[in-house]
Amino acid sequence: MVAGETSGDLLASRLLSGLRPQLPDAHMHGIGGANMAQHGFVADWPMEKLAVRGLFEVLAHYREIKGIQNALRDKLLVERPAAFIGVDAPDFNLGLEMQLKEAGIPTMHFISPSIWAWRGGRIKKIARAVSHMLVIFPFEEIIYREAGIPATYVGHPLAEVIALQSDVAAARKALNIAENARVVAILPGSRLSELKYNSAAFIGAARILAKRDPQLQFVVPMAGERQREYFAQLLVQAGLNDMPLHVTNGQSHTAIAAADAVLVASGTATLEVALFKKPMVIAYKMMAASWHVMRHMGYLPWVGLPNILAREFLVPELLQNAATAETLAEALWKQLNDEQNRAMLQLRFTDMHHTLLRNTARESAQAVLNLIGRPA
Repeated sequence: MVAGETSGDLLASRLLSGLRPQLPDAHMHGIGGANMAQHGFVADWPMEKLAVRGLFEVLAHYREIKGIQNALRDKLLVERPAAFIGVDAPDFNLGLEMQLKEAGIPTMHFISPSIWAWRGGRIKKIARAVSHMLVIFPFEEIIYREAGIPATYVGHPLAEVIALQSDVAAARKALNIAENARVVAILPGSRLSELKYNSAAFIGAARILAKRDPQLQFVVPMAGERQREYFAQLLVQAGLNDMPLHVTNGQSHTAIAAADAVLVASGTATLEVALFKKPMVIAYKMMAASWHVMRHMGYLPWVGLPNILAREFLVPELLQNAATAETLAEALWKQLNDEQNRAMLQLRFTDMHHTLLRNTARESAQAVLNLIGRPA
């Protein structure tokens, strides 16, 4: 298995939670994180090596990433595992899967690349690379079956992990925040590259909001100690290190549950916020050259998963040059204070949660067992 970032590690761990009891003695290894390790997964390389986003940022690390891909390919061609499962990270995994499938090793890909959003031509490569696709959104299963690629809709694992109704009081108690406080969660991303480009505008927005309402409290979960240290450096460089922020190691779900509104970087975290039924502002910044290329490649008017699933702008999206401290603060202030909007989002996000809710561990594990010819 290969998972290339924090969200992939979480998603893969759900599959493993269903598969490990069925295959208690199997050697499961590759690239993954701490959540996968809880199910006996052995990481041959640290997951952080693959956690790079943006066209030009990836180019800077291309030689190292390609070296890892080749080394893992050679190892697996000798080992000939019962199956290879690539978890997201399509730029890394699809090329590897293609070579393994050509060598007769069954390949599964968990989480479809966003072919419905951009680069739809990749489905031809997917057909050559993937023996079976596990998809986490209902409409994806139809797309793959029409293209002749076996696919199974397994629901979104986060819809199981996150309760239909969160306990705000318990979350605030865990973070030592008063139950009657007004709380904003700020999630600038889990990758260092995301922190680099998002942090100044995100915390600048918090500063503006703190001036409007000095009683506001801000929670900023970091994916790990390395991210926390880098975030602290960025705040110093931006002159924002005097902000009263409650920075946590992990605890992103606790921070979201505790919040009245959330400022979140585009990605899987936007869906997490929706499943917690919270008002949000979605924002994203990246290297200017990467943005210039990627903004012409999309098919949809939305980038945030809640908006894509709703097929409308349920929540604001502010991207690249539009994501200034001032614009983010203004949008977030509206999300904090518009009670009619809050009630509407609660209903829409609850419907979304039910649509995505399946027993993902059981469904995905069964698909793996079918692929390798082992009945449950």
